[in-house]
Amino acid sequence: MSTYDDLPPYLLGFPGPLRDQLVAAVLSGAKTSTTGLLAEYEAEGEPLPEPGARSLLVDSGERGVAVVEVTAVEVLRLGDVGPAHALDEGEGFASVAEWRTAHEEFWHSEPVRAAVGDPGFTVDDDTLVIAERFRVTERLV
Repeated sequence: MSTYDDLPPYLLGFPGPLRDQLVAAVLSGAKTSTTGLLAEYEAEGEPLPEPGARSLLVDSGERGVAVVEVTAVEVLRLGDVGPAHALDEGEGFASVAEWRTAHEEFWHSEPVRAAVGDPGFTVDDDTLVIAERFRVTERLV
């Protein structure tokens, strides 16, 4: 049996119902992309993900459920996110507009504003985001 203690955690959203939904979408194969704020990476001093990097996908209970590998990373303007990326987020969005509305609600939340260190943080078309693609290499549950 392999141990995955050396892999960094792959965190989607914050613990709770949203993370559980996102993890379920990854495990079902519906979710193969995710989007993060460049500002959050910078505020937390985190390096950007790199293709080939492997991480341990964790659920709301911080339990490892799968090993994921980053397959592509692109820094782009929020206004340039296309329909393929939005669809591949696996959350049932029918359009980029639906995807963006849901993401703006999340990014304008208090936990995200705290993470970027700006209580008035908002996004617009020029906000830089990290469009990341990944694949599950091993399911642990």
